[in-house]
Amino acid sequence: MRHDDSDPVDARLAARLAELRAERGWSLGELAAHSGVSRSTLSRAERAEISPTAATLNRLCHVYGRTMSRLLSEVEAEPAPLLRAGEQPVWEDPGSGFVRRSVSPPHPGLRGELVEGRLTAGADLAYDRPPVPGLEQHIWVLDGTLEVTAQDVEHLLAAGDCLRLRVWGPTRFRCPGPEGVRYVLAVVLP
Repeated sequence: MRHDDSDPVDARLAARLAELRAERGWSLGELAAHSGVSRSTLSRAERAEISPTAATLNRLCHVYGRTMSRLLSEVEAEPAPLLRAGEQPVWEDPGSGFVRRSVSPPHPGLRGELVEGRLTAGADLAYDRPPVPGLEQHIWVLDGTLEVTAQDVEHLLAAGDCLRLRVWGPTRFRCPGPEGVRYVLAVVLP
């Protein structure tokens, strides 16, 4: 049952996740098998009883062949060429200490996008696979320190540093602290 106080973005996201599964003709069990996410979590996410974690959304994006930004843009209003700072959608994963702001105006026909990421001190965000294999990422740290692990190589980034990589396997973003980290993530589809 959907709660009246649920976030409208979460409600639209839930509906879009259900649509994507229906478009493929999959049962919850089949989606669980493809994504590695439990059937009960998928069911609750599609009914907006829970807001999926960043890791869960990443797994679903992988199965559906989209970036997280593209999925989130699909639940936003009509795309515009200009997106004012106060209108940029923000999504939070309170359990992991991750806050994501979609900076670029969403557009399904374009390959690049900008995202602002924030992690609280000690936050550790692991993705078991990229949403799209071969995804190009440019990670530019604005404030704080960020550890990024990709292809079993750990990179320690300080304010001003920028790391460019193509993502083929698991990645990990960790904020060693003592303060949080704020970074820009430029994402380019292959």
